[in-house]
Amino acid sequence: MKTLRDKRVMITGAARGLGKSMAQAFAERGAELVLADIQEEPLEETRRELTEAGARCHAYRLDVTDPEGILELRDTIHRQAGRLDVLVNNAGVVFGGSFLDVPLERHRTTYRVNIEGMVAMTHAFLPDLLDAPEGHLVFIASASGFVGLPNGATYASSKWATIGFSESIRQELKVLDQDRVGVTTVCPTYINTGMFEGVEPPKTTHMLDPDEIAAKVVKAVERRWVWVLEPWIVKITPFLQGVLPTALSDRLADLFGASSSMQSWKGHAD
Repeated sequence: MKTLRDKRVMITGAARGLGKSMAQAFAERGAELVLADIQEEPLEETRRELTEAGARCHAYRLDVTDPEGILELRDTIHRQAGRLDVLVNNAGVVFGGSFLDVPLERHRTTYRVNIEGMVAMTHAFLPDLLDAPEGHLVFIASASGFVGLPNGATYASSKWATIGFSESIRQELKVLDQDRVGVTTVCPTYINTGMFEGVEPPKTTHMLDPDEIAAKVVKAVERRWVWVLEPWIVKITPFLQGVLPTALSDRLADLFGASSSMQSWKGHAD
């Protein structure tokens, strides 16, 4: 995307954490922001902060698990702001704990928010991007979308689905010769936003700064990067998973602490 100035960027899960950091980063590039979140009070606070800093900002309460609500909001946004140029599918939840210790409804909620919400948002707003001179889709996945994650089974598997969906959409747009719409998949390790409070990052890594990841997401949109993989170990993980025998791959996950990283999870899930 040649420039983000005056482009209309929608971010789900924008009230705080990585979503808020991305909103700030896009605002610095001169983008018009359309923020959505189910948490009304922190969302309004984020809108106020950004507006006072000079950003053009709209904020709407949205439950991404409500397909009809998404369509209603789409119509409202079209009336009040206009069509989108960039959609950032960021809304997500995580419930840590042993699979059987986590209530089934929480597992189902993870899939509703992290997968069904992402699909519904993309289905509703992709036509906007196709109508724009330049459009871009961003999917916030996770490094856990490449590996198994004990004590985070449904979260990790939802991110496997995110990667598969985003790559399929990217390839489909290519087949349809719709190359003016870029697609970026973001796969970081643990980000210091509160969602993963208590986890122990794998060895040689650390809790990532949401502002740094947000800056890389913005750069990815500007430069049409397909992937944002952070930190360094994530860049080689897909290759290692593909070439190493399963037993050796499992052993490395144990040695680096990836298999045990979620055992001490106590972060917020909203």
